Order: sequence, then C-alpha cells, then structure tokens
Amino acid sequence: MEKDQFNGKKKYTVNDFNLGDLAPKFEIPPKEEFEAFKKNISNLIGLDLLNYKSNQMERRITSLMYRNEIQKLDKYYTLLKNNLEKRKEFINMLTINVTEFFRNEDKFTDLENKYIPELVNKFGPALKIWSAGCSCGAEIYSVAMILDKMGILDKCTLVASDFDENILKRAQKGIYSRFEISEEVLKKHKKYFNNIDDTGEKFQITRNIASRVNFERKDLLNSKFDKGFNLILCRNVVIYFTEDAKERLYRGFYDSLNPGGILFIGSTERINYYREIGYKLISSFFYQKP
Repeated sequence: MEKDQFNGKKKYTVNDFNLGDLAPKFEIPPKEEFEAFKKNISNLIGLDLLNYKSNQMERRITSLMYRNEIQKLDKYYTLLKNNLEKRKEFINMLTINVTEFFRNEDKFTDLENKYIPELVNKFGPALKIWSAGCSCGAEIYSVAMILDKMGILDKCTLVASDFDENILKRAQKGIYSRFEISEEVLKKHKKYFNNIDDTGEKFQITRNIASRVNFERKDLLNSKFDKGFNLILCRNVVIYFTEDAKERLYRGFYDSLNPGGILFIGSTERINYYREIGYKLISSFFYQKP
C-alpha cells in the first residue's frame, strides 16, 4: 500500500489484498502447474520467469488471472499467447515500472557533489553511464540534469535499458504528469521541464536532456552487457529476483565497469556478497570496482 503524496489518500495495489478474501471460490493453481506455466510463458515473451522469486511471482500471476476471470493456468497462457494487449499487461506486471526523479535525493546529492566529480577526475569528462532497468526514464534524466549543470553532458554517453517496450517508448517521449514530478523537483530543476498543456498538469523533458539518452530493450538476466562503463545505476529493480539471479546480475555489472567505476543501487537493496564479487563498498548504496 502506498500513500499519494498530494492528497494523502491511500493507494492500493493488487499485492495489498489477500486474494482469498477477494475471491473465496478462486482456486490457487498447484506448484507444478505454475512451474509449467512459467516455462511456457518464458519461451513466449523471452524473459526467464525462473529468475524471479516464486512466491511473489505466483501471487502476481494469480492476481492477474483473477482480474481476467480465469482460473486455469493453461487458459491464461492461451489468452496471453493470442492477445497482445493482455501480454503487454503481463509484462508490465513483471517489470514493476516504478521510479522517480532524484529518488532518495540525498543520494543524488552525493552523486552530484562527490562521486561524479571523482569519476571526472579519474576518467575525464567523457563518462559512460548506464541506467539498467530504467522504467519511464526519470532516473537517467535526473543524471543528465546533473551532468548538464556540470557542463559535461554533451561529452558523456548515456544509455538506459528496460525489458518493457511500452515503457521504453514512454521514456523516449519524456512526458510526465504533474503527479509524477514533486514540487521540490520542479522548483529546483524547472528549466528542464516544458509545460505542454494549458492546465499545467503535463510536462516534457527538454530536448537538450532527452536527446542525450540512448534507450534500448534489454533482458538484464539473459543479455550480454557492454563494457567500459564509469557509472551504472540499477535501483529498485532486483526486488523480485532470486538470490542466484541477483548475484549473476551484480557480477555482470562488475565486469561491465571500468576499474574505478561505480555501481549505484536502490535504498532498499544491498549486496551481501560484494567482497566475493570484488566490489568495494564506498558508502551506502554505492559500490566501486577497484
């Protein structure tokens, strides 16, 4: 359950409810049927569901089945196979797509005042930066604004990736409602947002910021990563991944970073085995490749 920051009302998602209370006659499919479904759907959409934690994944799948009034996994698979919109709905459920501009502002302050200047001192102004699991693009655009303030945006390479094609299209447009941008962000970074309607409820990222980001579709757990990054952001993406999937992902990021490069993760995340991979913890949520 989340709280709307503007009107104080409680905003519910399907995960806040006990499905048994909502649908007492709804039969939860057995584990073996879920395993078969996950293998079939992985082949259909090209995203390996076995890398996701079973309990959370099965709860979300069951919620979607309930929403579509389907009780059998084989019938739900047939629906997803034959209905593109329902398949998009399913992928959107998997990929979460929650982000904010300057999320955890104190950490972005550290990024701006400490870590990016250190990276510039070490590598020069032509930094190579990747936002992995970028969702609607708010985070990579936040970084681009910092780089523009520092006067080095035009020298940097910014890449942002996500598995969800629809969310990537939205990120490329860079259009956001008033409710997706906090008062504080608008006040501090007003020059990077163009008001595009008469009501003041819709904004678009300015062209000089949006044009500097290259968006691409990527499955983080089944794709080869580019090399030579100075900074990688992967924030609030791995929450539903298995521990094995997380470790493979963090090892992949390590290999993609230049020595001295930094990985910036979410405020609810930690890498328990960072020493075994080779990282150095330089402060909360910031890991460096020595």
